[in-house]
Parts: sequence; structure tokens; C-alpha cells
Amino acid sequence: MVANNIKTVRNDMKTLVKDAQDLLREASLASGDKADEMRARGLAMLETAMDKAHELQALALEKGKAAAHTTDEFVHEHPWKAVGIAAGIGLVLGMLISRR
Repeated sequence: MVANNIKTVRNDMKTLVKDAQDLLREASLASGDKADEMRARGLAMLETAMDKAHELQALALEKGKAAAHTTDEFVHEHPWKAVGIAAGIGLVLGMLISRR
């Protein structure tokens, strides 16, 4: 569910930014009241994109804190398993690095 929310927000942001860029390009070619209206709409779209970015950032921060809390609980409940897992990951990473 979280992955869907993140993808949706990311796609919405890309669409908003692209639309705002297109609108601002058109506004640069136009003049007068129409250009002012287009610029205002473009700025509103960019503001919406920023709001979506802040929403995505808050969601990522929340999920990161939850993952850190879960990991902390696991390490406190199973310290030797955690040491073994860390050693195994270190061994695999060491082997991969030494190959290069």
C-alpha cells in the first residue's frame, strides 16, 4: 500500500512539473493578461508539486522511523542473531568488493 502511495505521488509530481513547465513555456511566448494568467497557473501547479513532495517526504520519514524502531526491537530481542546477520552481510559485501 505504501509503495502504491509513493508511486502515485511520484507520478503526480512528474505530471504536475511537466504541465507547469509546458505552461510556463507557453506563457513566455504570450503577452499581456493571458501571459500573466498562464504564469499564475504555472506557479500554482509548482506549489502543488511542492506540497506533494513534502507529503512524500513525510511518508518516507514515517516509514523510515518505523523500520528503525522494528530493527531496534529485533536487535534487543535477538542480539546474537543480529550479530550473525551483520557478520554474514559483512562477509558477502567484503567478497563482492574484493572481486572488483
